[in-house]
Amino acid sequence: MANNETKTRLLETLAGQNRGLLSTPAQRDLILEQVAQLERRNPTRNATRATSLLEGNWRLLYTTSSELLSSDRLPLVQLGQVYQCIRTRSGQVFNIAELKASPLPGGLISVVARFEVTNNQRLTVGFERFVVGLRTLLGYQDPSQWIEELGRDRRFLGLDLRLKSGDRQGWIDVTYLDENLRIVRGNEGSVFVLSKN
Repeated sequence: MANNETKTRLLETLAGQNRGLLSTPAQRDLILEQVAQLERRNPTRNATRATSLLEGNWRLLYTTSSELLSSDRLPLVQLGQVYQCIRTRSGQVFNIAELKASPLPGGLISVVARFEVTNNQRLTVGFERFVVGLRTLLGYQDPSQWIEELGRDRRFLGLDLRLKSGDRQGWIDVTYLDENLRIVRGNEGSVFVLSKN
């Protein structure tokens, strides 16, 4: 089966899954099987060195991460869009989760990390900053604008924690990468499927 057909089947299966929040066990099994099929056909063997493909704002389509999916189970809070934005020149990763909190204003959870290339597939990640607050008070508009604001190194209203280098580290393996789809597996066993915006 060609890459495009395998990729199309995966994307069709992911439609309506709400990033995994609505997936049944049978659907999760099917998705993971389709992910594995696509990983075996990875067109980018040296994914961590393919900076032009890695660079950009990636929107989460699906995950098995219970930590991320559990944020949708908070009272009055719904998980909105989730992004992982990679900036290869600065070696930074920005994880951004938009929260909807009707009737309250929406919130934001943001994590800033540095990454280093470990090998052709693995990025080692060291977390540096954690920002949580209401989008209006933070001045959040979209991922690109938010990353610029974070780069100004100012303090934000809400919870704004600087983490000591090495306090929290992890890694991700980039197991599939093309011009608009990326699959990664994290050190805690989670799978993430993302599309480039």
